[in-house]
Amino acid sequence: MFDLMTVRASTGTYRVEIIEDTAARLASLAEAGVQVVCDANVARLHPDVVGVVPAAQFIQIEAVEASKTMARVHLLLETLADRQVRRNQQIVAIGGGIVQDLTAFAASVLYRGVEWVFFPTTLLAQADSCIGSKTSINLGPHKNLVGSFHPPAEVWLDTAFLETLSVDDIRSGLGEIMHYYLYAGSPLANSMVVEYERLLTDRAALRPHIEASLSIKRDVIEADEFDRGERNKFNYGHTFGHALETATQYAVNHGQAVTVGMDIANRISLDHGLLDSDEYEHLHKMLSINLPAYDFSHISIDGYLDALSADKKNVDTGLTCILSEGPGKLVKRSLPMDAELRKTIEGYFRALA
Repeated sequence: MFDLMTVRASTGTYRVEIIEDTAARLASLAEAGVQVVCDANVARLHPDVVGVVPAAQFIQIEAVEASKTMARVHLLLETLADRQVRRNQQIVAIGGGIVQDLTAFAASVLYRGVEWVFFPTTLLAQADSCIGSKTSINLGPHKNLVGSFHPPAEVWLDTAFLETLSVDDIRSGLGEIMHYYLYAGSPLANSMVVEYERLLTDRAALRPHIEASLSIKRDVIEADEFDRGERNKFNYGHTFGHALETATQYAVNHGQAVTVGMDIANRISLDHGLLDSDEYEHLHKMLSINLPAYDFSHISIDGYLDALSADKKNVDTGLTCILSEGPGKLVKRSLPMDAELRKTIEGYFRALA
């Protein structure tokens, strides 16, 4: 296990440090005059930690998808400007991906870029989004359409935050970790299946998976920070997963939507001859453990296909997505949005209903 990881980015190298003294680190940052943007739920659950930050330096945000808008960024920027934040001051984010996206995007445009520091508090953020440089904001119904590349100056990762997460939050993080394992063809995918029930209740057991997931991601983002080549394959499961989030109005959490998305991508891969039936069934069985308890009979196929067609990765009229030839063998494809694709997706959701 590591206590410190470094990540090379275009702007320099930043550290991901596993810590146990978040309150002390925050107190030190507060003395330096930083502004802290915090998930309101984290503030409620951990008052002993965030209470070291003076109210005049503290900004709470309700971390729901509806907050991830340009209007909310505008309000955040106004608050930071009213509090006379200077270009040499850091902004601190405490929370999961929504707080991260809002804070990092605001930091990327304030004075054309100020430093920000991240304390990730969800499994999804600790195992995935805390590294990689991307910031993403929704534009109307279009998920993550607006964004920038603005890596953190430092990431301080305290696994104690995981103790207050719900089981659904853990399932969400595990879905994203599984996605990295299948991208890399890692034997840890099978280990996760074996350990799955324990991972839902034993937060300490999550740390090796957090570290393994970050290690897989780091190797790729260091080689392709701006998502022009190999990093595209991280969209495995995400094209179909993001559409599911939209179609269910985010009733399905991100990581489990990605789990469904990988399963759909694998089904399409089977139909296109990229996967044989044995490999497809093996992957389907693995992914089934993390599928959401959702009534898929309520899915509007037209709404789902509309969300797919609006995906920001699409080129011309085709659906740009990542398909699978097996674990560790992902391929980028453009598919026609035709009756065959509709039939596959309808059949998939019917089977889950």
